[in-house]
Amino acid sequence: MTDSYDCILTLALPADLEEEVLDHLSAHAQWVQGFSVMHAEGFGKGTQLKSTIEQVRGRSRRRLVQILICSDHVDALVASLRESFRTPDVAWWTAPVSGFGRFS
Repeated sequence: MTDSYDCILTLALPADLEEEVLDHLSAHAQWVQGFSVMHAEGFGKGTQLKSTIEQVRGRSRRRLVQILICSDHVDALVASLRESFRTPDVAWWTAPVSGFGRFS
């Protein structure tokens, strides 16, 4: 795959799934060349507050994983993730990428 990304796929997942999801992404180099992981907190209707500290704070520990990807590969990757992680605790969305490059 070349650096011809036209889409960014974002995954929002519970912190305790981080390593498993990253391993899954790393195992699918045909779709994923790399990704960025950010620590986040979730708040809202679908939020599952698992620990006592989360219940007190009213927010759940989450990870956002962002993947620059060719839009032709999104459906296959999402299907693969859905098959491996059957949970409503993982959300995903895409957004168009109008440009991408490197400084060298």
